Amino acid sequence: MKPEDIDFDNLSFSHTPTRSMYISKRKLNDDEWEKGDLFPFGEISISPAAGVLNYGQGLFEGMKAYRGRNGKPRLFRPHMNASRMAEGCVRLAIPPITEDVFLDGVMKTVLDNHDYIPTPEQGALYVRPLTIGNGPIVGVAPSPEFTFLVYVQPVAPYFKGSLKPINLIVTNNYHRAALKGTGGVKAIGNYVAGMKPAGEAKSANYSEVIYLDAAEEKYVEEVGAANFFALFGDTLVTPRLTGSILPGVTRDSTMYLAFDQFGIKTEERRITIEEALTADEVFCTGTAAIITPIGKINYKEEDYIFSDGQVGKTTRKLYDALTSIQFGDAPDPYNWIVEL
Repeated sequence: MKPEDIDFDNLSFSHTPTRSMYISKRKLNDDEWEKGDLFPFGEISISPAAGVLNYGQGLFEGMKAYRGRNGKPRLFRPHMNASRMAEGCVRLAIPPITEDVFLDGVMKTVLDNHDYIPTPEQGALYVRPLTIGNGPIVGVAPSPEFTFLVYVQPVAPYFKGSLKPINLIVTNNYHRAALKGTGGVKAIGNYVAGMKPAGEAKSANYSEVIYLDAAEEKYVEEVGAANFFALFGDTLVTPRLTGSILPGVTRDSTMYLAFDQFGIKTEERRITIEEALTADEVFCTGTAAIITPIGKINYKEEDYIFSDGQVGKTTRKLYDALTSIQFGDAPDPYNWIVEL
């Protein structure tokens, strides 16, 4: 689809084909990944016996490219995404993507599709790096061949409606991940299990579910595909990374901004659902969600309201601080932005 055919004022968080994608391939026993090339965006050929189709050997990253106020594309902490993908590759028995190949793919794809980037008011260009075992394999073993690709598409915020509180429901019927599993990496198989719970939540007029830990069903873990935060007085708390929780880039950035810019104490620790329901403010964070306030949580058929169902003051301050850096409305003292 050409940029002039897109209604940027009415984007959704859905697929829109763009101009090109980046592809790099390697064999399992090759010495290293090599930088790839750009190709017209389109379908790829894959064996029915591919490791990714039969055993789910694949993972992805989620990033955004923003259009700065000066018109130039801006990436937010891409080196952190590169590091997280490399660590995820190790967990899934995939040769780790090197940072130079990862960044080469992301930057080339964004630059070649720069005219698809919406304005900050309209949304952003979602960047999807993807690594899959595409070689044929019948036994349960690593694929003999792998593909690293990057594609992009213009999107609106994941939770439509700008900074508007969402309503969530705690699930006791499903778990997102277990300790010592793959919950701490962006394995493709992690996300299909959340489709049914999310669908049930939406049918009951909730935006998403809150998952509790799989061992005791006592501690808050994640909000669908986003990290959870709770504010108690002057202390901001988020669940500590136990191996079943994704180490979010926005999660890390939010904690840093809270302390450095506003003097808010931050804690990474386990939070029981009962404690979370007593918080002054709650919100979730993620590349797609950015910082999204939570106005209501339903737990065991009882509703708990936060900030009178409005956007909490601290949540708004953190959202404004983060997006101002991302869009170029404020200085970037942390060197988080890579301008292309």
